[in-house]
Amino acid sequence: MIIVTTDFVTGSTIKEVKGFVRGSTVQSKNIGRDILAGLKNIVGGEIRDYTKMMDEARQLAIGRMTEHAKEKGANAIIAVRLETSSVTSAASEIIAYGTAVIIEET
Repeated sequence: MIIVTTDFVTGSTIKEVKGFVRGSTVQSKNIGRDILAGLKNIVGGEIRDYTKMMDEARQLAIGRMTEHAKEKGANAIIAVRLETSSVTSAASEIIAYGTAVIIEET
């Protein structure tokens, strides 16, 4: 599956647009991470546990979006975007979305 943020895939022609696809996940904080985050807030620096958690959440959302595109018979996803929003004070949603297409190399 080719995944791009552009509206086209260089060297390819869009043969068919299959439509909107998306994948999302909601990740919640945990007490261990919160304690470490509190300490980092005092001394400063990257909160690596949160960075890892959000990276895993992005990968999961992209994977779900890819599965949605495969279900539609697509071989590429164009105009991909990622967004994050707070669901509660202790949880965030990551959503990946784009347009599923069938492309052919030119």
